Amino acid sequence: MYIFSGFGDEISPDFQEQISVMKSLGINHLELRGAWDKNVMDLSQEELSQIKKILNEYDFGVSSIGSPIGKIKITDDFKAHFEKFRHAVEIAHFLGVKYIRVFSYYGPEQGNINDYKDQVMEQMAKKARYAEENGVVLLNENELNLYGESPEHCAEIIATVNSPSLKSCFDPANFIIEGILPFDRAYPLLKDSIEYFHIKDGLPKSKSNGEVVCLPAGEGEGQIPQILADFAPRAKERDIFLSLEPHLGRAGQFSGFSGPDKFGVAANALKTILTKINAL
Repeated sequence: MYIFSGFGDEISPDFQEQISVMKSLGINHLELRGAWDKNVMDLSQEELSQIKKILNEYDFGVSSIGSPIGKIKITDDFKAHFEKFRHAVEIAHFLGVKYIRVFSYYGPEQGNINDYKDQVMEQMAKKARYAEENGVVLLNENELNLYGESPEHCAEIIATVNSPSLKSCFDPANFIIEGILPFDRAYPLLKDSIEYFHIKDGLPKSKSNGEVVCLPAGEGEGQIPQILADFAPRAKERDIFLSLEPHLGRAGQFSGFSGPDKFGVAANALKTILTKINAL
């Protein structure tokens, strides 16, 4: 079934407020990216223990560790980065989380990421093997300016690594912002590997004066109703998280913060879509 989740740090820096607001919206999971103005990777053991305590108090779950792993240049020190990745796995184990969100590398300042295909595949494969050995699943998110910006490259990563511990996190807005129709072009290539969705809508930059514009689900051109309707039979067979990442902080313009009210608007927009497609 479809299960609601979301980036709590879009609501508030305070972790308890994140959980409280989500509970009030009928949401019982969050994607842990940040708390108390810290990225999840920078939280101390004491802070992680406090998070675990709050989660238990509210009977709340973590759908994924929203890590920034893979958001580095492909030429950066991989050994040091792999140690950070190992720490992400440790956090997942401590909090009892199955999924870890990852990315597929930026190109160097004086080069094109497309020229580093073999290195991208090698490094993604090393992390996938480690994930297999440690009982977690990596979710590769399509993202602007990374090797996995296009659906073709995302599909290539999944096929080349060929691991049960590397799946797709499908973000419709990240495709449509670059003018890639998510349902028409991206979804057919990736639907067999989709394990998780990020839910935000948007407009192509070609229609917004080059600006990155994010909108509640169904209000942009991200084809979210079509995607979720088509994927619904698969979601009946297993749990699929729909993680709200509204980015509505500046009157619909791109921002990693929405606040409680706009997060609620995003949640209600998604509920409306699921009701219309009989998938709520």
